[in-house]
Amino acid sequence: MPDFTIETTYHLPVFRHRTYAAATLEAACRAAVDDGNWDLAEKDFDSSGEVHITGVWDGAHSAYTGPSVPVPSQFDEAVQRRARHFEILLGLLKIFFDDAHAARQPSLDWLARSAWEIARGEAIVGNAPDPDEPVDPPKANHILARLQEDQVRNAIAAVLEADDSFGALSPAAVTDDDIHAACLTIATTMDVSDVVGNAEFQAALAAIRAAHQRIHPD
Repeated sequence: MPDFTIETTYHLPVFRHRTYAAATLEAACRAAVDDGNWDLAEKDFDSSGEVHITGVWDGAHSAYTGPSVPVPSQFDEAVQRRARHFEILLGLLKIFFDDAHAARQPSLDWLARSAWEIARGEAIVGNAPDPDEPVDPPKANHILARLQEDQVRNAIAAVLEADDSFGALSPAAVTDDDIHAACLTIATTMDVSDVVGNAEFQAALAAIRAAHQRIHPD
């Protein structure tokens, strides 16, 4: 049976109580953070962090005498696992935000990466190992329509020109805030389930026809 030298660590909070005179709360907090005098410091054993692995080496009594062995992810400090994963998720969010802003379909590779990172995040929350295999990426989705505020602005001018029931209201009197609020209302209340259902049915028929033509070209 092999031997392993394991270094375990836990973080022990150290605190102090000191009064600071300052014009604002922020100034008092800054003075406390910048204060280098810890003569009155006390250790808070009741709030110590969890025990985690900070080093592994093959063999007995071999700490720092050779190359270390990678620590299984579930034995790392939970707060550090979450912090590192936050940076990854933030990067993915930026990518998908850029795609959404440019009305681009997200890359299937990035969708697959995101699905795996979601599974990894769930493992971190559950203090479990990282998943060994990438999970299946979600299937692609397709946008049938997009409600664009600049196009609504164009429609306002056309409506006011054709409909005199609004009196002398000019297109400029309708503000961007008016348009934004109206678009949010329509987007959240308008029922397009029939349109989507019909599109799904038509796509199913088109896929069946394509498969039939591929298998039975005659």
